[in-house]
Amino acid sequence: MNSITIFCGSSFGSSDNFRIQAIELGKQLAKQKIKLVYGGAKVGLMGAVADGALNENGVVIGVLPEFLMKKEVAHEGLTELILVDTMLERKTKMNDLCDGVIALPGGFGTLDELFEMLTWGQLGLHKKPIGILNVDGFYDHLINLLDNMVDKELLKKANRDLLLVSDNIEDLLTKMKHYEAPKVTKWISKEHT
Repeated sequence: MNSITIFCGSSFGSSDNFRIQAIELGKQLAKQKIKLVYGGAKVGLMGAVADGALNENGVVIGVLPEFLMKKEVAHEGLTELILVDTMLERKTKMNDLCDGVIALPGGFGTLDELFEMLTWGQLGLHKKPIGILNVDGFYDHLINLLDNMVDKELLKKANRDLLLVSDNIEDLLTKMKHYEAPKVTKWISKEHT
């Protein structure tokens, strides 16, 4: 993997470990020569993961909608900052720039981005590994919900397995490097889009 997109909160959340793990993830990506692609902000966990990579001389690419640039949240020390018009363009560009995705703790925006990538994977629009760094069990309830969807036959197990989960950075990166997309897609292939 040459590049990983990170989705995460624009605030730090209630646990200092969220910030610590965001910084460490950025550092690990830089040490492994993996480009970091993220939302381009200097605030919260977004800023922490970028700073972690930049402090290890990593390549960090931010993708930021113009309207957020105007609110002065853009990180000024990035390798590259790409400005887009909309949130949808942001997600599309971040997908185009990465070989995989990791979600750290976050709110609605993080979940929106994570589930968009999972949906695209389910539909066969990409074959990229998608992971959650489950810091302090932050995503335990979400993982239980996904398992319940499988139990209630609203989600196929093969599609549930699109999501890789670990509470350890090295373990998650290893799972992502060895990931193989399911052979069966739901309805369409990329050629039909």
